[in-house]
Amino acid sequence: MNTKIADLMNPRVMTVHPHQTFGHVKKLMQEHNISCLPVAGAEGQPAGIVTATDLLDGHEDGTPISRFMTSKVFTVPAYGDVSLAARIMRKHKIHHVVVTHEQEIVGILSSFDLLQLVEDHRFVMKNAPSTPGKKRGKREQAADA
Repeated sequence: MNTKIADLMNPRVMTVHPHQTFGHVKKLMQEHNISCLPVAGAEGQPAGIVTATDLLDGHEDGTPISRFMTSKVFTVPAYGDVSLAARIMRKHKIHHVVVTHEQEIVGILSSFDLLQLVEDHRFVMKNAPSTPGKKRGKREQAADA
Protein backbone atom coordinates (compact mmCIF):
# COMPACT_ATOMS: atom_id res chain seq x y z
CA MET A 1 0.00 0.00 0.00
CA ASN A 2 1.57 3.29 -1.06
CA THR A 3 -1.01 5.66 0.39
CA LYS A 4 0.49 8.00 2.95
CA ILE A 5 -1.29 9.42 5.97
CA ALA A 6 -0.96 12.93 4.48
CA ASP A 7 -3.05 11.74 1.50
CA LEU A 8 -6.02 10.87 3.73
CA MET A 9 -5.79 13.11 6.78
CA ASN A 10 -7.87 16.21 7.32
CA PRO A 11 -5.31 19.04 7.29
CA ARG A 12 -7.84 21.62 8.47
CA VAL A 13 -7.63 20.42 12.03
CA MET A 14 -8.99 22.64 14.75
CA THR A 15 -7.17 22.48 18.08
CA VAL A 16 -7.98 23.60 21.60
CA HIS A 17 -5.82 24.29 24.65
CA PRO A 18 -5.96 22.66 28.12
CA HIS A 19 -7.30 25.82 29.82
CA GLN A 20 -10.33 26.06 27.52
CA THR A 21 -13.65 24.94 28.91
CA PHE A 22 -16.10 22.11 28.45
CA GLY A 23 -18.74 24.56 27.21
CA HIS A 24 -16.38 26.00 24.59
CA VAL A 25 -15.33 22.57 23.30
CA LYS A 26 -18.91 21.30 23.22
CA LYS A 27 -20.00 24.35 21.20
CA LEU A 28 -17.10 23.97 18.73
CA MET A 29 -17.82 20.29 18.16
CA GLN A 30 -21.52 20.94 17.60
CA GLU A 31 -21.03 23.95 15.30
CA HIS A 32 -18.45 22.21 13.13
CA ASN A 33 -19.98 18.72 13.30
CA ILE A 34 -16.76 17.10 14.49
CA SER A 35 -16.25 14.27 16.94
CA CYS A 36 -12.82 15.08 18.35
CA LEU A 37 -10.45 17.94 18.98
CA PRO A 38 -6.71 17.58 19.58
CA VAL A 39 -5.47 19.51 22.59
CA ALA A 40 -2.32 21.47 21.75
CA GLY A 41 0.42 22.41 24.18
CA ALA A 42 2.22 25.75 24.25
CA GLU A 43 4.52 24.83 21.35
CA GLY A 44 1.78 23.28 19.20
CA GLN A 45 2.68 19.75 20.22
CA PRO A 46 -0.07 17.23 21.09
CA ALA A 47 -1.01 17.40 24.78
CA GLY A 48 -4.22 15.38 24.64
CA ILE A 49 -7.46 14.80 22.81
CA VAL A 50 -11.13 15.43 23.57
CA THR A 51 -13.71 13.20 21.87
CA ALA A 52 -17.49 13.22 21.72
CA THR A 53 -17.44 10.39 24.26
CA ASP A 54 -15.72 12.72 26.75
CA LEU A 55 -18.67 15.10 26.46
CA LEU A 56 -21.13 12.46 27.62
CA ASP A 57 -19.97 12.75 31.23
CA GLY A 58 -21.90 16.02 31.63
CA HIS A 59 -19.26 18.34 33.04
CA GLU A 60 -20.17 21.90 33.97
CA ASP A 61 -19.61 24.42 31.16
CA GLY A 62 -16.77 26.16 33.03
CA THR A 63 -14.74 22.98 33.64
CA PRO A 64 -11.29 23.19 32.01
CA ILE A 65 -10.77 20.40 29.48
CA SER A 66 -7.49 19.51 31.19
CA ARG A 67 -9.63 17.79 33.85
CA PHE A 68 -11.27 15.30 31.48
CA MET A 69 -9.24 15.18 28.25
CA THR A 70 -7.39 12.01 27.34
CA SER A 71 -3.75 12.88 27.89
CA LYS A 72 -2.42 9.72 26.23
CA VAL A 73 -2.76 10.79 22.62
CA PHE A 74 -1.63 8.57 19.77
CA THR A 75 0.22 10.33 16.97
CA VAL A 76 1.39 9.29 13.52
CA PRO A 77 3.80 11.05 11.17
CA ALA A 78 2.21 12.78 8.18
CA TYR A 79 4.38 10.87 5.72
CA GLY A 80 3.98 7.48 7.36
CA ASP A 81 2.07 4.65 5.72
CA VAL A 82 -1.66 4.44 6.49
CA SER A 83 -1.15 0.86 7.68
CA LEU A 84 0.62 2.30 10.74
CA ALA A 85 -2.42 4.41 11.63
CA ALA A 86 -4.77 1.47 11.04
CA ARG A 87 -2.66 -0.80 13.27
CA ILE A 88 -2.61 1.78 16.10
CA MET A 89 -6.36 2.37 15.89
CA ARG A 90 -7.16 -1.34 15.89
CA LYS A 91 -4.71 -2.22 18.66
CA HIS A 92 -5.87 0.55 20.99
CA LYS A 93 -9.54 0.52 19.92
CA ILE A 94 -9.59 4.21 19.03
CA HIS A 95 -11.14 6.10 16.12
CA HIS A 96 -8.77 9.06 15.77
CA VAL A 97 -5.03 9.63 15.65
CA VAL A 98 -3.35 13.01 15.61
CA VAL A 99 -1.05 13.59 12.64
CA THR A 100 2.21 15.38 13.35
CA HIS A 101 5.18 16.77 11.46
CA GLU A 102 8.25 17.68 13.49
CA GLN A 103 6.17 17.29 16.68
CA GLU A 104 3.52 19.83 15.61
CA ILE A 105 -0.11 18.95 14.95
CA VAL A 106 -0.77 19.11 11.20
CA GLY A 107 -3.90 17.01 10.84
CA ILE A 108 -6.27 14.39 12.16
CA LEU A 109 -7.01 10.95 10.76
CA SER A 110 -10.16 9.05 11.64
CA SER A 111 -11.27 5.49 11.08
CA PHE A 112 -13.73 6.90 8.53
CA ASP A 113 -10.81 8.33 6.56
CA LEU A 114 -9.31 4.83 6.43
CA LEU A 115 -12.60 3.43 5.19
CA GLN A 116 -12.28 5.82 2.26
CA LEU A 117 -9.47 3.58 0.98
CA VAL A 118 -11.87 0.68 0.76
CA GLU A 119 -14.62 2.79 -0.75
CA ASP A 120 -12.27 4.21 -3.40
CA HIS A 121 -10.67 0.78 -4.05
CA ARG A 122 -7.20 2.17 -3.35
CA PHE A 123 -6.07 -0.82 -1.37
CA VAL A 124 -4.25 -3.92 -2.52
CA MET A 125 -4.77 -7.27 -0.88
CA LYS A 126 -1.53 -8.95 0.12
CA ASN A 127 -2.70 -12.49 -0.56
CA ALA A 128 -5.63 -12.36 -2.89
CA PRO A 129 -7.80 -15.44 -2.55
CA SER A 130 -7.57 -17.92 -5.39
CA THR A 131 -10.67 -18.74 -7.36
CA PRO A 132 -11.95 -22.10 -6.25
CA GLY A 133 -12.11 -24.46 -9.17
CA LYS A 134 -14.48 -27.33 -9.66
CA LYS A 135 -13.18 -30.32 -7.79
CA ARG A 136 -12.43 -33.08 -10.20
CA GLY A 137 -12.93 -36.70 -9.36
CA LYS A 138 -10.47 -39.56 -9.94
CA ARG A 139 -12.22 -40.64 -13.17
CA GLU A 140 -11.91 -37.15 -14.69
CA GLN A 141 -8.24 -36.98 -13.70
CA ALA A 142 -7.59 -40.43 -15.19
CA ALA A 143 -9.37 -39.47 -18.43
CA ASP A 144 -7.02 -36.52 -18.86
CA ALA A 145 -3.95 -38.72 -18.42
